[in-house]
Order: sequence, then C-alpha cells, then structure tokens
Amino acid sequence: MIWSGAGFSFDLSRKVVVMGILNVTPDSFSDGGRFLAPEAAVERGLAMLAEGADLLDIGGESTRPGAEPVSAAEEIDRVAPVVAGLRRAAAAPLSIDTRRAAVARAALAAGANIINDISGLGDAGMAPLAAATDAGLVVMHMRGEPRTMQNDPRYDDLLGEICAFLVERTRRALAAGVRRERLAIDPGLGFGKTPAHNLSILKNLERVAALGFPVLVGPSRKRFIGALTGAAVGERLPGTLAAVSLAVAAGARLVRVHDVGPAAQAAAIADATRKAV
Repeated sequence: MIWSGAGFSFDLSRKVVVMGILNVTPDSFSDGGRFLAPEAAVERGLAMLAEGADLLDIGGESTRPGAEPVSAAEEIDRVAPVVAGLRRAAAAPLSIDTRRAAVARAALAAGANIINDISGLGDAGMAPLAAATDAGLVVMHMRGEPRTMQNDPRYDDLLGEICAFLVERTRRALAAGVRRERLAIDPGLGFGKTPAHNLSILKNLERVAALGFPVLVGPSRKRFIGALTGAAVGERLPGTLAAVSLAVAAGARLVRVHDVGPAAQAAAIADATRKAV
C-alpha cells in the first residue's frame, strides 16, 4: 500500500509511518504554549525528526474538547512561519492540521505536503484544493466541533456511522479529483467519542481498515487514557503505547503521537508481530 503525493511517498506495507505532533497553539491540552514561538516550534520539529518521525503534523488551532475557534488569519500567522522554517531546515514531509481550506492553502504555499483535516471536508474548498495541489489528504471523522463534541456524544451504530461517514467523504474527495493514493482516513479517537467509544474503535479497527484506505490513528495522551488509568496528561505514555500497539495490530498504518521515539518502537514491534508467520 503506497500513500503518496507532491513531495512524499510512503510504502505502508514496509513500515508504520510515525507522525510527530507539533502544536503551535497557546491552549492545546498537552503542550499548549510550549512551541508557540516559531523558533521553538522549528527546534521541536527537528528534534522529533531526529527521534524517528517520518513526518510532522503542524497545527495552529487547538482541537481539545471545549476549545474555542480562532480566525483563519490567526491560524495562518501561527503555522506559516513554522512550516516555512521547517521546510528550509529539513526535507521531511510536512502536514498541516486544519479545518480551513484557506489555512491549508497558505501552509501548502509555505512548503507543506499533506492536509490533515479533522473536520472530514467540512470546508467545501478543501477537496478541490487537495486535488489542485496533489497534496496528501487525511479525512477524519468528528461528531460536532471541538467546542461541543464531548457534550454527551451518542451513536446508534458507532463503527457503522464512522465508516459510512468516511466512505461518503472519501467519495466526495475522489469526485473532486483527489487521486486515491493521496487519501488516508482517521476514525477520530476522542473527537466526539466517550472512553467506551474509543475502546470499541480500537477493538474493531479492522472495519475501518477494510474500507481500503491507509488508516491513521491518534491516541497520544488522550483523555480516555486518563479516564481509564487515572494518569495525568504528562503521565499517559504507557497508555499511549498500548493504544498504538493495538491500533497497529488491527491495521493502522500511520500513528500520530507526541512521544516519537517510544511510539516508533511500539509500532515497529506491533507491526512485526502482525506480519509474523
């Protein structure tokens, strides 16, 4: 399985791709404010690449539960200098984590290769932009929006509804001209889901993988790990690694994480075990 686009190509049958999280925000749940200055963000990104990240995912708007939205202009001001700085310093693929086509356009112009859209093409301009630029495109499932998504999320058929959404949105992308090998999908752990929902997604991830697109999973330091273990945000690495391992064993080919080195090891062992005779 190849996932490719302008400036990047990953053979996902060979290894699990590790996406390093780089939040350029003052209010992200895990590391808000730490890398708000462009110089600090670039330094952190280069450190994650040195730890083994295959690509970096740069976000300028917090998507933690309850987060208030920011303007597209503010989001661009946060991410564009970081994308440009990383592109000057490294050849690795860069992803822009955004819901807005205007922000994605600015990030692509600054050197990004991939759009990671947590809204699953909520902006009508996103798919045409990806098609026109040959960018990679991650389509994620989210119930509601970050500000309200954890207000009693309910499903009649959790996996069925997630898969139906991802099928509809990937068809929309293909109809807009996005090539199939540019697409990846994400079931959206923690985005409008209870801890029980997240566990069910991990247990039944094969159903998402069966849709035929590379599956990205982002369990890193998520609230459901704390709910299950009582661990504070900074103490959730063991739970994150367990979730990474389970996701890879069930078919995930990309993992989005804060702690790149440990997650890369966990993913490699899980992937090798999955492939063992």
